[in-house]
Amino acid sequence: MQSVSLLSFILISMLACGEKKAETVPLDEETATAVVFDADSAMSFLMAQCDLGPRTPGSEAHRKCGDYMKSQFSQYGLEIVEQTAPITMWDGKTFQCRNIIAAYKPDAEERIVLCTHYDSRPWCDHDADASKHNEPVMAANDGASGVAVLLEVARKLGELNPSVGIDFVCFDLEDYGVPQGHPTSSDDGSSWCQGSRYWATHPHRENYSPVFGVLLDMVGGKGARFAHEYYSMQYAAPVVARVWSAARTAGFSDVFIDQEGGAVTDDHLNMNAAGIPTIDIISYYGEQGGFGPTWHTAQDTPENIDPATLRAVGQTLLQMLADY
Repeated sequence: MQSVSLLSFILISMLACGEKKAETVPLDEETATAVVFDADSAMSFLMAQCDLGPRTPGSEAHRKCGDYMKSQFSQYGLEIVEQTAPITMWDGKTFQCRNIIAAYKPDAEERIVLCTHYDSRPWCDHDADASKHNEPVMAANDGASGVAVLLEVARKLGELNPSVGIDFVCFDLEDYGVPQGHPTSSDDGSSWCQGSRYWATHPHRENYSPVFGVLLDMVGGKGARFAHEYYSMQYAAPVVARVWSAARTAGFSDVFIDQEGGAVTDDHLNMNAAGIPTIDIISYYGEQGGFGPTWHTAQDTPENIDPATLRAVGQTLLQMLADY
């Protein structure tokens, strides 16, 4: 996703629109799903990715991560589609983009997309220590957390048994955008989210038209809150309402806050451009905190992941699917 600093004027203007204090709503025992998201299981999925090392494009860890996701989704009975294509990035390097798609009830006409990215950023360009700027990000939060939540949701589908078809899409080449302060290139947002851009213009199945999509990005950080992201409200406000209602039912209105957030360049923009109303569940730490203290730094490691945050997001998704 694109740097917060480039969007600070939007963040400030959105904050000026007014804030509402989050009000915790207890679990609604009458309407909440009995299917429980297992945060420990999600953490094991997160650790398995990080144990491979940073999953930067073209690396062996990146290849193994793709294989790992395919294996896990297959264990839960989902149909796997692997979408590959050579993509030349802003710096002239070409990588074999590898999007992993796993379909639950692949023959169901009515479908929902749940998605995230799995690649690691090659540069810790926001680290306070400049000597680390050319080191890759471990991406425990900015990558592995979204995959971990989707894998645990997929593991629970047999128990939940939703009637709608679900496509889990793990995008590649999201986080290879121009590094902060790069001397020869400007960042207009077009260098990011290449995997979703390819998928949006080359759908993995003919006449693909899901009802809506939900994107996860950085959904495991300590103290994370999730506000109404600007573009999500512009293009898919009913989906925001649906997800935040599910969060209230599940008892997580203190995490999914009723507040306007910033505007973020992320994979959901490509999906909305393709006619799929899609929202971005992305951590929001306010005007000063941006995406959180570990964003694009060497500190984005499993030690800075909170299982409670993973559970809030995962349980909300299960509730949303149960309510659909």
